[in-house]
Amino acid sequence: MIPERQTPPLDRRAIFLDRDGVINRPLIRAGKPYPPETLDEFEILPGVRKACHLLKSLGFLLVVATNQPDVGRGTLTREAVETIHTWLLQKLPIDRVMTCFHGGADYGDPCECRKPLPGMLFQAAEELKINLAKSFMVGDRWRDVDCGLNAGCKTIFIDWGYNEPLKREPHFRAHDLLAAAQLIGQLETGTQARD
Repeated sequence: MIPERQTPPLDRRAIFLDRDGVINRPLIRAGKPYPPETLDEFEILPGVRKACHLLKSLGFLLVVATNQPDVGRGTLTREAVETIHTWLLQKLPIDRVMTCFHGGADYGDPCECRKPLPGMLFQAAEELKINLAKSFMVGDRWRDVDCGLNAGCKTIFIDWGYNEPLKREPHFRAHDLLAAAQLIGQLETGTQARD
C-alpha cells in the first residue's frame, strides 16, 4: 500500500504588499499614482526597510502583489519591470514578487490575477502554503483593499489622498508602511483592540 501524500498545513502568514505607493514613491499625475518606468525613477519610501524587518521579525512572509498593466498595454517593457523587481529583492527582505502584467479587460487583456481579483494572492498562498485568513494586504488604492478582502485577508489602507475613492472599507488605516507594520505588531501582542 502506498502511503497517502500529505499536504503541508496552511499555517504560514504573509503580508501582501502593493508596490507603488507602499514600497516606493509613485509618480503622481492629475491626482493619480503611476509606476516608475526605470530603476532611476524607483525610490524606496522612508521607513520601508525598517517596516519589512519588523514584519519579518514577527514571522510573516513578505509578498509583493503588484499590477503592472502598462506592460500589457505596450507602454512599458516587462524587462524594465523585472529589472526593478530584481533590484528590489536585493534591497529588501521580500520572499516573493507576484506581478500581473495584463492590460485589463478594458484593453482586451482580461485575467484572473489583476487586482482587485485575488488571483495573485491565491497563487502565492498555494505555492508558499499561506493561510490567507491570518494574513494582511497593505495597499494604497481601492484595488488593493478589495483584493485583500476578496482573498479573505485583513486589509490596511495607506491613504495618500489620491483622487480615487475606496469602494469598500478596509479593516485598518495607516499613514505609511512603517505605521502599518507597527499596527500589525500591536495586533500581534494584543496591545491594539481587534475588530
